[in-house]
Amino acid sequence: MSLDDTQDDDLLEAGHDAAGAEPSSFVERRREARPSSGEAPFHLNEVFFSRTDSRGVIQAGNYVFRRVADYDWSDMLGAPHKMIRHPDSPKGLFWLFWDTLKRGETIGAYVKNRARDGLHYWVFAVAMPCAGGYLSARIKPTSPMLETIEKLYAEARQMEQKDGLSPEDSAKWMVEKIVAMGFEDYPSFAAHALSEELLARDAGLDMPVDEHIAGFRKMRKAAAGLKEETEKLVREFEMTEIIPHNMRVIASRLEPNGGPISTLSTNYGGMSREMSSWFETHVVGENSNFAKIGGTVGQSMFIECMTRILRECSRQLDKERRQLGSVDLEEERGYLTQLVSEYQRLSRQGQDQVSDETYRILDACKKMNRHILGLSTTRVMCKIEGARLTEGRESLTDIIGELNGIQQRIRANLARIEELSGTIRSLLN
Repeated sequence: MSLDDTQDDDLLEAGHDAAGAEPSSFVERRREARPSSGEAPFHLNEVFFSRTDSRGVIQAGNYVFRRVADYDWSDMLGAPHKMIRHPDSPKGLFWLFWDTLKRGETIGAYVKNRARDGLHYWVFAVAMPCAGGYLSARIKPTSPMLETIEKLYAEARQMEQKDGLSPEDSAKWMVEKIVAMGFEDYPSFAAHALSEELLARDAGLDMPVDEHIAGFRKMRKAAAGLKEETEKLVREFEMTEIIPHNMRVIASRLEPNGGPISTLSTNYGGMSREMSSWFETHVVGENSNFAKIGGTVGQSMFIECMTRILRECSRQLDKERRQLGSVDLEEERGYLTQLVSEYQRLSRQGQDQVSDETYRILDACKKMNRHILGLSTTRVMCKIEGARLTEGRESLTDIIGELNGIQQRIRANLARIEELSGTIRSLLN
């Protein structure tokens, strides 16, 4: 807080009478100085929140919300939240918001709002269900991501107006564009964007790096590495399925001397099928150990960032020391405290799940290495049999080379997966 802010708070405190009346008009004018055009005053060190019922009707908010939006409490309380929507904001954004909230989930998004006097203000908003409705908390966005989103929203809005794109289709289009940026889905983008904004905000306020957020970002990077290594493993396992067929072809050409090669082909095929079954269970698919890591880490990071903003909202209420119309300060603190407690519990639950999954992955890597050892035995036996042949040795040598290359690459993949899993576990600890 700046010195001017402190002085204004002191004046504000002095402007209340014993009954807690609204501050004097002189102080109010000092605090409410606004430009005639452009952005509404919303400072980097501020946060604000609003709470609505299930229909989106405003039930409460803090003073910064009222001040930035430039409405009197009598005009805000009981009014639909869409009263502050800016026409530049695509309808698809709000369709996405409500679709997510109605499923009982949290969401984060960049939003451009319009104040009563026509000024605009950008926020990064996090919204969540709460008792009787929804609560949304906002910070001022300052990261380079904002410029990218402004362009995306402008394009979506243009398609809505000129091409008649429905809100639902507009939302789907925006999500597709976000995925094309390299994000797995919208929640993954929201987690990344929120962490970007909080880190940029801290830098703008000359605050130290939030090590908690930084740790989660490192975990997300490691989780992305796990996904990449998994995709490499998939490709290598696809290669292993070709080997038994090629061995059988060579064995048929070497009859009657191809019996041992045929037997090795059968053994190899059995081991390959066993590995493929294990692989499908543990490595690929939506419910695999590997698939759960990235999404769970991202969700936990988003929740941790969100609860930080909620805690700041509670502190903002303490700092403001203002009357909020008919809003009960203690009741709003209770909502914020309850939400922080609940989402911290969910974050810990998610982190525990990540810890369990990484342990399972490390155990799975050990089992896979044992399978690879069995393939190595087959490769050695092929080499021995190949040395006895007078014909077909060259073809068998090629297969032995393929086996060796595949096994080396799989071992390298597994070593990298173990390293990344260990990194995630150490960051959790």
